[in-house]
Amino acid sequence: MLDVGRHPNIELMAYSEVEKVAGEAGDFKVTVRRKARYVEEDKCTGCGACKEKCPTVLSDAFNEGLGARKAIYSWFAQGIPSTHTIDPDHCRQLNGKKCGICKKVCQADAVNFDQKERMVELDVDAIIVASGYQVFDPSRVPEYQYRQIPNVITAIEFERLLSASGPTSGHLDRPSDLAVKAEIQELEKKAKTSQKMLDKFEQKYEQASAEFYERFCTGEYKEDEDREKWAEKYNAHLALAGPLEALKKKAEGFTVAKRLAFIQCVGSRDFRFYPFCSGYCCMHSIKEAIIANEHEPETTSVIFGMDIRAVGKGFEEYKIRGGNNSGISYIRGRVAEITESPNHNPVVTYEDTRERKVMDRDFDMVILATACAPNKGVEGLAEILGIELNRFGFFQTGASQPMDTTRPGIFACGCAHGPMDIPESVAQASGAAARAAQLVIGSRMRKAS
Repeated sequence: MLDVGRHPNIELMAYSEVEKVAGEAGDFKVTVRRKARYVEEDKCTGCGACKEKCPTVLSDAFNEGLGARKAIYSWFAQGIPSTHTIDPDHCRQLNGKKCGICKKVCQADAVNFDQKERMVELDVDAIIVASGYQVFDPSRVPEYQYRQIPNVITAIEFERLLSASGPTSGHLDRPSDLAVKAEIQELEKKAKTSQKMLDKFEQKYEQASAEFYERFCTGEYKEDEDREKWAEKYNAHLALAGPLEALKKKAEGFTVAKRLAFIQCVGSRDFRFYPFCSGYCCMHSIKEAIIANEHEPETTSVIFGMDIRAVGKGFEEYKIRGGNNSGISYIRGRVAEITESPNHNPVVTYEDTRERKVMDRDFDMVILATACAPNKGVEGLAEILGIELNRFGFFQTGASQPMDTTRPGIFACGCAHGPMDIPESVAQASGAAARAAQLVIGSRMRKAS
């Protein structure tokens, strides 16, 4: 990525959208909307001082909602360009409130609240669509109770939990435990505010709140409005302190997830959703299980699947090594449903087709290997580009020219036209670049003659 950012013949137009495509192969006119970042890219050094001081805290979409970000943020670490962006929907300054803290602390003077979006027109000979994919929403599979059972998560959410730069710094904290810790933090903030109010009364009357309240309850301070208010505040404080202590005691027993279940083909190889194999899920689950074992050697993983499709070079050996060295078990069979035990452990009901038995087994966490689905907005992009989609929502390509779309001069690669893993995506990207270069060279030769 750094090489791309430095390359003299590559212009990166991040945070931009294609609005219109006109013309034909060898002579396209492309209109691009450059969105307003409210941060000057050429000035921003990416130091992060602005987001440290920003008072607005939001859910972090890059971390799948498991972490938080600020209203001024970078999408992820080491992104290119290395700059920040202000969220116009949540920034206090941009929504008419007094703030501007980010601008005050920015030593590079990069924050510009007056920045406007602009349109840019490009003359290009060829277009390559590499729009990627999105994760299938497993809540559409009701038997797995995704979002109902907190410790049932997707593979991409698990990936963020494993990441050292993720919301848990690489520790496999369970989402149910994270929710309790977040509740503790919220109650601690309220209790701290409540204690400050009690301190004022204690200083005023030179008496501890507990002692005062005991005497108040005997009726000693009748018709004293100030002390009645004190008693009311003390009551409210007790209502916070009790649940807070109970949650803290509960949190003392929290440990990282050590018993993991991976469920394959969630949404894929399923005639209700996508009948095809997504290609990368088996190896992705094995990789995640191996990394989880590296983080915590006591971790064991069970991978449930109809079969394990380890078809690439060295993939089968990788699968066997995971079973031998990383505590991975492979169970052939489909999971029928997931329920929840009283301690928030997901309970997996499945048929072991080798043993020909239906079994129940509980885990600390269940990871759903979700299908590769078309990216959001592909219908609108296809309309702008004037190309067709197939019945699953991916870009339609030719059988003999798998990089060519239905419009000459526009090519597709990677998951833009179907599920595939990284090696295949890289190979297709090279093929699409070669097809585009072929068209560009031919077009320039014709123009020159």
